[in-house]
Amino acid sequence: MFGRFKQRSYQLERLDTGDYTPAEYAKWQREMKVIHRIFGESRALRNSLLHEITTADYRVSILDVGAGSGELLNTISEWKVEPEPYLAGAELNTEAVKSICERGFASIQCNALRLPFVDDGFDYVICSLILHHLTDKKAIELLSEMKRVARKSVIVIDLHRSPVAYYFYRCLGKLFLQNFTLEDGSLSILRGFKPVELEDLAFKAGMTEISIRRSAAYRLVLSGR
Repeated sequence: MFGRFKQRSYQLERLDTGDYTPAEYAKWQREMKVIHRIFGESRALRNSLLHEITTADYRVSILDVGAGSGELLNTISEWKVEPEPYLAGAELNTEAVKSICERGFASIQCNALRLPFVDDGFDYVICSLILHHLTDKKAIELLSEMKRVARKSVIVIDLHRSPVAYYFYRCLGKLFLQNFTLEDGSLSILRGFKPVELEDLAFKAGMTEISIRRSAAYRLVLSGR
């Protein structure tokens, strides 16, 4: 029963293959926005980034890689930090890039594995729930690229692979979520990480001062330089 949790799954999600309708994707966006707000990413980011940027005596710059519609950038802006951080999002999806711009943040359309920025171009480089969509090799490439661009720190939020998280999501999701969101979300958990696996990927990416912290709702927060 629990054998499937010993190793990461590499089965592709429908979100990655494009096997969904426009209506399913639109509903997925609405459902995931609620899930992320309630269950983890905003809290995980606050507990990992807020202290660092509030103690800075200069205007920090933050890049969100795979920023989606800019939800986490918006969360950071709501912290009302002074001086106000410079916030930017990197995204591959054209509509997502437009959404980031509409929120008032800088945005650029690009491949996350080939970020078009100079070394140490941003103080902090973050990403949330992107790594589990990648193979280990691609995940290492992404972490290496984020490390190159970050002057101070890299912060990555992703899923902690756990039977409890999986079965809780399955049971609760059946009550509220469309099948597309339920099945892809379940597979996302199976594609997630154990802390030691995430630490190993960061080490192979050349990161130092690596820290892995557990956060609420079975999130893992990786930070390093």
